[in-house]
Amino acid sequence: MRQAVLGLLALTVLRLVLAAYLPMAPDEDYYFLWAQHLQAGYFDHPPMVALWIKASTALIGNTPFGIRLFGPLAAALGSVLLWDAAEQLAPGRGIIAAALLNATLLIGAGAIIITPDTPLLFFWTAGLAACARLINSGNPRWWLAVGLAAGCMLLSKYTAPLFIAAVFLWLVTRAEGRRQLATPWPWAGTVLALLIFSPNIAWNAGHHWVSFLKQGGRVAGFDPVRAAQFFGELVGSQIGLGTPVIVALAALGLWRLRHDAAPGARLVLWLAVVPGAVLLEHVLSDRVQPNWVAILYPVACLAAAMLPAAWLARWLKPALGVGFAFTAIAYVQALAAPVPLPAALDTASQQLAGWHAVARTAMAGHPVFVTSSDYATMSVLAVDGPPGVIVAAFPNKWDWRWSYFGYKPAVPRGTFGIMVTKDPKMPCPDLLGTLTRSRGSERFTHYRLCGYVATESGVALPRP
Repeated sequence: MRQAVLGLLALTVLRLVLAAYLPMAPDEDYYFLWAQHLQAGYFDHPPMVALWIKASTALIGNTPFGIRLFGPLAAALGSVLLWDAAEQLAPGRGIIAAALLNATLLIGAGAIIITPDTPLLFFWTAGLAACARLINSGNPRWWLAVGLAAGCMLLSKYTAPLFIAAVFLWLVTRAEGRRQLATPWPWAGTVLALLIFSPNIAWNAGHHWVSFLKQGGRVAGFDPVRAAQFFGELVGSQIGLGTPVIVALAALGLWRLRHDAAPGARLVLWLAVVPGAVLLEHVLSDRVQPNWVAILYPVACLAAAMLPAAWLARWLKPALGVGFAFTAIAYVQALAAPVPLPAALDTASQQLAGWHAVARTAMAGHPVFVTSSDYATMSVLAVDGPPGVIVAAFPNKWDWRWSYFGYKPAVPRGTFGIMVTKDPKMPCPDLLGTLTRSRGSERFTHYRLCGYVATESGVALPRP
């Protein structure tokens, strides 16, 4: 036990150091901009990630470490919650479940950065732990903790209803669960979750349900060839991010639970089956992003920890060894890129490298304003660029998401500035220069710097 606690503390310290040292990804810059304009909802997601960033930067400052502070801390506390959940459902297996979770590459990398998945995964694990306490104690007041966790999930990301649906199906498919539904406690937890989520509902109601429609309207046509490709990408990415031995143990663990009638086993299965079915349905028409699968990891690792002791004696050390080796290689590559990978394979550099140089170069001449047609580049310019230059958004022309912040006009029509674009189809009659986002000899993105005359009034994004 003592060694496990010390190991988790050491891992958390390492993640905090990496969070402070590694450059930020464009999406992190984007969520930092949310935190400068707190509101109950945004074009893309609910506000929890912005609330976390606002709180952490108030403590530490507007630095990468300040912005990411709660990522490593949430991973550590989430590990403790999974540990507790496993102890409630399978005594003696808590350390194993937490160790397996931390050995996955997805959690190892995701714990360093801050995205909406960060609070979602934390509160998802908290909800699992509350359900486990409910099962083990029989105290119905734990439904209030489940409702609290579910409400915070809903304020984190719109995949949270999958947790609620899984718990509901767990109840209605068991006689004891149906008896619980006849009491007020599950409904009190539901009301609590909806009360917590209600500010976001109200915000969406006042903004034409924009984020509900964006996230709920992912529709694409079915193409068997593309579906096979998307399925292959999903399986391949999860073998890599979950790491091969842990993925195999998790799959075996979930498969063995299918005939286990214990309430804890049923809960674990429903929390795997419901999100898994939705993700597989999505694969039929579109690509599943690897991070979407993160909500399956806590129950998958818990299921693996519930395997027979003889199996774990044979495979636990290889699983942890391979998993932490994958993560260590990823950390070293992100820090120093010692292996000259092709740009298409160097995921860490693709996400993190070269953005600061892009912003500094694009704004080096101190134009009146700079702008871009994509939100990621806009966010990088606003957060990483030198002070004294307006980063202007033109919501009616390029990207509607900026119109939902309520920014006031700051760039009059007719003002001359610079358009930073990676779109080769973007008209650029006044080419002022080019630049390439790179890391060493790796080249990722080519940009053109185009003279641009504002054809409408633009709004200024907040600058650190």
